[in-house]
Amino acid sequence: MSALRAFLADEAAGGIVLIVAAVLAMIAANSPLASAYFHFLHLETGPALAPALGPMTVHLWINDALMALFFLLVGLEIKRELIDGQLASPARRRLPIVAAAAGMIVPALIYLVITMGDAALRPGWAIPAATDIAFAIGVMALLGPRVPPALKLFLTTVAIVDDMGAVAIIAVAYSHGLDLGALAAAAGVLAIMAAMSRRGVRSLAPYLVAAVLLWWLVLLSGVHATVAGVLAAVFIPITPTPGSPDDEHSPLHRLEHALSPWVAFAIVPLFGFANAGVALGGMSLSVLAEPLVIGVTAGLFLGKQAGILGGIVLAERLKIAQRPKGTSWTQLYGVALLAGIGFTMSLFIGGLAFPGEAVLIDKVKIGVLAGSILSAVAGFLVLRFAAVPSKAAMEA
Repeated sequence: MSALRAFLADEAAGGIVLIVAAVLAMIAANSPLASAYFHFLHLETGPALAPALGPMTVHLWINDALMALFFLLVGLEIKRELIDGQLASPARRRLPIVAAAAGMIVPALIYLVITMGDAALRPGWAIPAATDIAFAIGVMALLGPRVPPALKLFLTTVAIVDDMGAVAIIAVAYSHGLDLGALAAAAGVLAIMAAMSRRGVRSLAPYLVAAVLLWWLVLLSGVHATVAGVLAAVFIPITPTPGSPDDEHSPLHRLEHALSPWVAFAIVPLFGFANAGVALGGMSLSVLAEPLVIGVTAGLFLGKQAGILGGIVLAERLKIAQRPKGTSWTQLYGVALLAGIGFTMSLFIGGLAFPGEAVLIDKVKIGVLAGSILSAVAGFLVLRFAAVPSKAAMEA
């Protein structure tokens, strides 16, 4: 089975597990288990690995260590798609790049317009810009054969480009107090990994040892540690196999296949369980009228669909690229809606945007949950009842 098919299968099933984990988190945070739930997440497990972090807690291990493996997988997927997949040729890159870029810019602008009256909320501009591919593919899986493979592939490639943008945003916008010595040491580790790749080292062990060291140095540097996962992926060797199953001896393919089920069924659901829980007991419905909540919700639900569908229309009108064959505009609208499921990445960026601000982070969670649920339900309904295009329409 190719890496892309395995990825889609894992993401579909993993997305459903993620939905369950998010529901369990909300139940735990609003039940007699609430005190145990929050106590466990903030349980100190050891001394600080970086001065800025303070003592390590369960929550920090999940968000800063386990999620680095998630970003390593993201980096592997990006590299594979650019070298050996759907983004390998300029013609195939155009539509996902235009759609993803518009799908990040429009939500961010909507958020900034809604929250412009409060400068303290400005750091959250990137929260609605991200798409949760696992959640979106999980919703698609519930629709079965009503969603053609071309739509799944399109959403996957848009989400991969979206991930590139999210990683760049995290590295640039949410890095503070940089330690130049640690950054220089991290650059040295990357140079060693590059040299190993050039010399044809095929064993994964030395790359993984270097990746762990890189993660620690990036953690010390002030750049968010998860960026180390993407940087490490750049230097994992790949054996291109265009149009064929993956090469079982390719280091990148082996690592991607090994990581994918762990990330889909353990790491991402665990992140969702640790970050989706918000205690609603002390809140009233008026919280839904808070600018932060409205900005995140509107950015995800309205901004994503407007940006992605608008990007597709613009690309076709300017003859930059054509929409995927065998898909109707209604189906593409449904996919654009599903892209508004921000969940994992949006919650992650929310924690970076408002570190230590528990009240604001709870409002971010409410906005992300509201926007993601609206997008999931609307996208599901549109795709469920969308007419399948006729053969003539497919060829038009």
